[in-house]
Amino acid sequence: MNGRPLKALFVTHAFPRHSGDAAGAFVLALAHALSARGVTVEVLAPSAPGLAAEEFIEGIRVFRYRYAPASWETLAYAGTMAEQVSESWRGKLALLFMLRAGRQAVRGLVRGGAYDLIHCHWWFPSGLMVGGNALPLLVTMHGSDVRLARGRLARLLFSRVSAHAAAMLAVSGWLARRASEALGGRTVDTAPMPAATHLFAPSAVSSRSSDRMLFVGRLNAQKGIGDLLHALSRSRRAWSLGVVGDGPDRAELGRLAATLGVDARVRWHGHLAQSALAPLYRAAAAVVIPSTDEGLGLVGVEASLCETPVVAYASGGLTDVVRDGLTGWLVPTGDIAALSHAIDGVVERPEKARRAGQAARQFALDRFSPEAVGARYRALYDGVLERSP
Repeated sequence: MNGRPLKALFVTHAFPRHSGDAAGAFVLALAHALSARGVTVEVLAPSAPGLAAEEFIEGIRVFRYRYAPASWETLAYAGTMAEQVSESWRGKLALLFMLRAGRQAVRGLVRGGAYDLIHCHWWFPSGLMVGGNALPLLVTMHGSDVRLARGRLARLLFSRVSAHAAAMLAVSGWLARRASEALGGRTVDTAPMPAATHLFAPSAVSSRSSDRMLFVGRLNAQKGIGDLLHALSRSRRAWSLGVVGDGPDRAELGRLAATLGVDARVRWHGHLAQSALAPLYRAAAAVVIPSTDEGLGLVGVEASLCETPVVAYASGGLTDVVRDGLTGWLVPTGDIAALSHAIDGVVERPEKARRAGQAARQFALDRFSPEAVGARYRALYDGVLERSP
């Protein structure tokens, strides 16, 4: 049962620019899940060209702060912040401007917003914007921010954010352990994001192909798409591969597919809106996630909700998403032969894959539905407020 009504301020650099946009959609989903638990959520996010300073997106009030000339305000929403900052001085300066403007925006909202608490998503950069405010602070880490906390300066900044936080959270157990190690053993609770159960669901009329696999993700080394192309070239069965996403390695991966002689078996869809993913999940025999150190693996959750089993590396948060042999299959990280063998097994045993997909959906509903996640976060909020002076 919900307690008294609460008001929370989300601080994030990733949030949908409009209804249906996939960027940070899970943060919006959490806002809705909390709304059902008596929490009014307002969101503070950076500006970008064409976005309003204040608006409502699916009923959630969003404030956006300017931090640089409009042509420089490209760090947020596209998933390329790290690349922009590492590759150009303009990106580095824009980040410094973002941190300064974000801190000012947080102070302004806290003075007039009557919030009960602040909830940051990603300790970097959002967590650096809220230090020194009197309100209780929760920080949710999603993956890239924990990987960032490896160098000496980054660990120092991470520790400073942690010192201000009443609760440090991570979206998977693996990520919570990694964050705790970086913070010298501080407790980090596991609290996943909600999945879009209204969008990702099985179809009443099956269009599933027993020999069609799907990859969804950024086309870079960490996501492992190169390994998947090698697995395709080693396969005993003539399965095909759909690739959804874009990234810095797109051209190189195209050349690799041609070199391996599998380019005719690969369809490159490019980046797609979230609404376009569900039919592709439903049509695939399995979704393959050969990522390393994945924070959670939300793609795996979305596929599971569509009753599509997942074949993945046993790495990172994917071990929270896939139950090996029950809801999908996990293979040793980097073992391309094992990856190819597992995918061949999906083709060879379609009935087993179907049962795994059904089990995957039930597991995902129990752990990642808005109802389950909303209850978890509401309990965390209440606990933090009870401990606050």
